Amino acid sequence: MKCLLAVIGSMAFAGLATTSADASEWGCEVLLCAASSNPSWRGVASCHPPMEKLISAMKKPGFSWPTCPEGGAGSPGYERYAECPTGWTPTDGDDQHSMSARGQSRCMRAVNQCKGGQRFFGDSHDGERETTTDGVTRVFSQTNSCSFTEYKARPLRSDPYYFDIKDEQTSQSSRFWFSLDR
Repeated sequence: MKCLLAVIGSMAFAGLATTSADASEWGCEVLLCAASSNPSWRGVASCHPPMEKLISAMKKPGFSWPTCPEGGAGSPGYERYAECPTGWTPTDGDDQHSMSARGQSRCMRAVNQCKGGQRFFGDSHDGERETTTDGVTRVFSQTNSCSFTEYKARPLRSDPYYFDIKDEQTSQSSRFWFSLDR
């Protein structure tokens, strides 16, 4: 009886080891496919099975990213928003009083159209907002009608996930962006 329990126990352990090895292999496949950039993983036929498996697994409760210890990468990072255009800075809302949990989903910049130090007061724009046809919201200064702050939606990243992979020879990390859109 003890012998039978030992055999069953070792079989169960062997099954766990295989599962762990399979998970590591899958994690390394995901890492290699995610790091593929030209073409992306969608353009590499052998990447479809591991990435489709990942996308399906993400929908299940208790999901955790498959890892690749050999590749030095765990779970990926995620940044939904791209950088704001030059001259714009990330912000939470459409004015200094508007805070939200959108994760700096807007871009803003200050605009001063006053010429030669000239300032106009009491203009009909005082404290008003207007939205341009391209979706930029202008909030006019309450004390100076020729200066205003502009806000617009922050661009979304086409590839919001990333892995940072360290080159062991140079000790430099490279960031590889990817998307899980099919």
